Amino acid sequence: MPNIGPMELIVVLVIVLVVFALGLLRGEELDTLLLTAVSLAVAAVPESLPAVVTITLALGAQRMLARKALIRRLYAVETLGSVTTICSDKTGTLTQNRMTITVLDTAGDRRVLAGEEHGAGELADQPTLRLLLTGGALCNDTVVDDDGELLGDPTETALVAVAERYGLLKRELDAALPREFELPFDSKRKSMTTVHRPAEGEERLAFTKGAVDGLLARCVNASVDGEVVALDDGLRRRAHEAADAMAADGVRVLGVAMRRWPTAAAVPQDASLEDELTFLGLGGMVDPARPEVAEAVATCRAAGMRAVMITGDHPLTATAIGRQLGLADDASRAVTGAELDALDDEALDRTVRATAIYARVSPEHKLRIVGALQRQGQVVAMTGDGVNDAPSLKNAEIGFTMGITMDITGTEVTKEAAAVVLADNNFASIVGAVKTGRTICDNSVQFVRFHLSTSVGAIHILWIALVLQVLVVNRGSAQAVFNTVSLTPGAWLLATGIAASVLLLDEARKLAVRYGCMIRDRKALHGVAADR
Repeated sequence: MPNIGPMELIVVLVIVLVVFALGLLRGEELDTLLLTAVSLAVAAVPESLPAVVTITLALGAQRMLARKALIRRLYAVETLGSVTTICSDKTGTLTQNRMTITVLDTAGDRRVLAGEEHGAGELADQPTLRLLLTGGALCNDTVVDDDGELLGDPTETALVAVAERYGLLKRELDAALPREFELPFDSKRKSMTTVHRPAEGEERLAFTKGAVDGLLARCVNASVDGEVVALDDGLRRRAHEAADAMAADGVRVLGVAMRRWPTAAAVPQDASLEDELTFLGLGGMVDPARPEVAEAVATCRAAGMRAVMITGDHPLTATAIGRQLGLADDASRAVTGAELDALDDEALDRTVRATAIYARVSPEHKLRIVGALQRQGQVVAMTGDGVNDAPSLKNAEIGFTMGITMDITGTEVTKEAAAVVLADNNFASIVGAVKTGRTICDNSVQFVRFHLSTSVGAIHILWIALVLQVLVVNRGSAQAVFNTVSLTPGAWLLATGIAASVLLLDEARKLAVRYGCMIRDRKALHGVAADR
């Protein structure tokens, strides 16, 4: 669409110069030639095009809002029709973001939780399990409202919920061990630590939760039946195997550890707070995939688009969810952030061609992935909701941010960088917005074709009249008539109506390629173009 104006201007100037030259050769009067040249130029100028395109995009934005996609920048409506690759987060976008703890694993015990309630008495002979549940509930920003409802990040509310099932209430724990200091979650460390003050004595307790692989690397001891023992190779291997087994089933795994400090003054205020930890255990939580996403992924593939998962979760968890949704087959595997760090740009370009799942990635990795895809000519849509996601959203052709999140600051930053806000955080809404964008692209092209056909007709009549010396009483009136034709209800219908599904397949392919899309069959074309 941006190239139409310059191309038409060049063609019109050539025609005007030719007609002007022909007129001079035939001995026409200079004022007549000037009037004719101006009439030709005005007849070809798409006066209605800016208004039609703007209104079409505005109506498209309204349609997309009905699909839970709020357009913040009008250009995004048309750009959505050109998207060839959708890079999506996993949690909350591909999955439901409804976390439930299903497995608790300590060095001496593994419990698969059912729906029944538990009691504090069950923890009497399980001191390590008590510490695991206590640490998960305290190293946590969940708020309990007056009605007892848990408010906060779904991962954290799941940890509080399972502790309360065992009788460890969040409010009581906070009162008994008030928080004194917090080392917030960081995408590089992939962990969070809080320091708490017991009711008596100078001792301080620090609880850390985070990704298992990084957490175990910082642990030197483990709690076994309440006793602190050295974390030897056997215990370390057992913890890794337990985490991998859960991750392979699509379970998200978090580790919890602790450290005792003799006094408040001894507690460091930096990342060294997470050194020499005592490993407590693992919590495995299920976050079910959205049922509609598998169909949306299939629609992407049928319409020639790629769907790519980019997550900070364990690679086995990401792979299991990706296979459920049809993002990858049984032979596929996730590429991790550590592997991306080892690749130069040329190797990364080769990797992104065949990879649909990325795990344990940081915002910097997202930025590199976007750049690699763009170097291959892909039109990239990227999702994100954290403040560190803003650069990748800005660099992608279309940035999607989440409308439902507990990270208020991060959301405001990403909204400024993103072009579209997803009201329901749903991947299927992204695909729906792309469908609407393709329809608008098709409608815009049809209107331009209609306009060009009427403009060409006007130009032909004027220059033929000059060449054949046929009298045109008022060239300005003739031009006005043709401009009026270009604003008929038919033109508006072409600009705003449903995309035609009767295009020949070859024409559909040409149109799709022009907008960065490869529609592979007629069924996909009809589903993407006509579904509004």
